[in-house]
Amino acid sequence: MLEAILNISVVVPLLNEAESLPELTQWISRVMQENQFSYEVLLIDDGSTDDSWRIIQSLAAGNSHIKGIRFNRNYGKSAALNVGFRQCRGEVVITMDADLQDSPDEIPELYNMIKNQGYDLVSGWKKKRYDPLTKTIPTKLFNGVTRKISKINLHDFNCGLKAYDQRVVKSIEVYGEMHRYIPVIAKWNGFYKIGEKVVQHRERKYGITKFGLERFVYGFLDLLSITFVSKFKKRPMHFFGTMGTLSFFLGLLITIWLILEKVFHLYTGRPRDIVDKPLFYLALVALIVGVQLFLAGFLAEMVSLSGSRKNEYLIRDRVGLEFYG
Repeated sequence: MLEAILNISVVVPLLNEAESLPELTQWISRVMQENQFSYEVLLIDDGSTDDSWRIIQSLAAGNSHIKGIRFNRNYGKSAALNVGFRQCRGEVVITMDADLQDSPDEIPELYNMIKNQGYDLVSGWKKKRYDPLTKTIPTKLFNGVTRKISKINLHDFNCGLKAYDQRVVKSIEVYGEMHRYIPVIAKWNGFYKIGEKVVQHRERKYGITKFGLERFVYGFLDLLSITFVSKFKKRPMHFFGTMGTLSFFLGLLITIWLILEKVFHLYTGRPRDIVDKPLFYLALVALIVGVQLFLAGFLAEMVSLSGSRKNEYLIRDRVGLEFYG
């Protein structure tokens, strides 16, 4: 773990946001100076095809607080956040989007909630949004389902503006599209004090949104995935073994019933082939599925013991950073 020597690290994942970067970094710097924070700004270029990296190089050359990492291609927001979390050195880590829809003026209060009020994680809540109904209605549905399953009382899980104690970001791994569920991941890693702050949602000033409606479908699938992985990652046999036992015993009970029924019919003189009955095939399927689930459980146990999941991203360039943790 890197030693925390700064008050705040601001991690900004971005994709084709060249127009907004100068204004965003100036705004962040002004807020930091006004509050006398020691800080760094990590701009994670997720494979931009515009002038974003050239802008980052220029900004870093004129401000030692600004640092940049450039991916060789687009890996996604989760990958950008994961790399930023590895690299950051601040006692409090702030994440925000690069499109100026998140206000840096929220940083001091977010810092106070983590540092002085003892929160592990604080998520922004864009209570008043400037989005079309095609986006706000699915967002509310998504947040409601996530709140129900995770038992975390947040209104806006997907808000990019969040604050973390450094222990949180150094203890979790974000992969795939799991950035939407960082509060859920944090909770299942033992960080239970999760708060919420109403934050300003600003209209997009430059460019276009990078997200479509398909993210809600992917989000639901990711929620199922992370729920399963978080609960059974270290004990997969508890899941597969339970399901296998139920399936096997169901098949066994049906098989016993069919045998007893066959014996009874032999004595009464009304024999009938077992294979003529649908229950025979149900029993056969249940027995096979039960055995397969048991085998899946054993294999999953072996895999879970063989090592943890690692993700490596090909970084094309970096600026203002002497190491990559």
